Amino acid sequence: MGRRFTRSAAGSRAGHGEPSGPLAQDIHWVAERRSAIGVASLLFATLLVLDAAGGRLDVTRCFLWTGVAALVFVILLPLRVCTRPGLLTARGLLVEHSVRTDCLVSVRWSDGVSQRMVLRDAEGSRVEIDPTVLVRNPAMWRRLDTDTRTSIERGTLLCGATALRQLAERIDRETAYTVFKVSGLQ
Repeated sequence: MGRRFTRSAAGSRAGHGEPSGPLAQDIHWVAERRSAIGVASLLFATLLVLDAAGGRLDVTRCFLWTGVAALVFVILLPLRVCTRPGLLTARGLLVEHSVRTDCLVSVRWSDGVSQRMVLRDAEGSRVEIDPTVLVRNPAMWRRLDTDTRTSIERGTLLCGATALRQLAERIDRETAYTVFKVSGLQ
């Protein structure tokens, strides 16, 4: 059960029994990354201009504002989430977490400032994602939905039917709203 995935120099994954198939990824991630870069750059430029206008700009303050802008970028940059048959991966700036979606053990909501969905698999791996990523990306949701049904059939998914049902209802509402909006029936 302790299956490990490694990255080769080409960046592809290798491992025994690894899921393969079409990759579905967050189609909005590039725009969100661009937005994070823009906000951080705008903050950096504003801080530099204000310091220069006040006559307090020096090398130390320039490094300080660079650090603040970099921190804002890191905070705003969302995880890059992608799915393929049997696997969901969330990649951050420095780390990558994967979970086998065809042998999930639990799916639950993590409440807080921003709602998160926490998925755990039979191998002990854990991934935390923003559920709106699945709402905005139907291909990713269909892949996850298919794999969670496989987990239910195998009997591995012990906790999470309610969380999945809530997410499915949310996606259905969003889809109906979009259909009404596009057809002019709103």
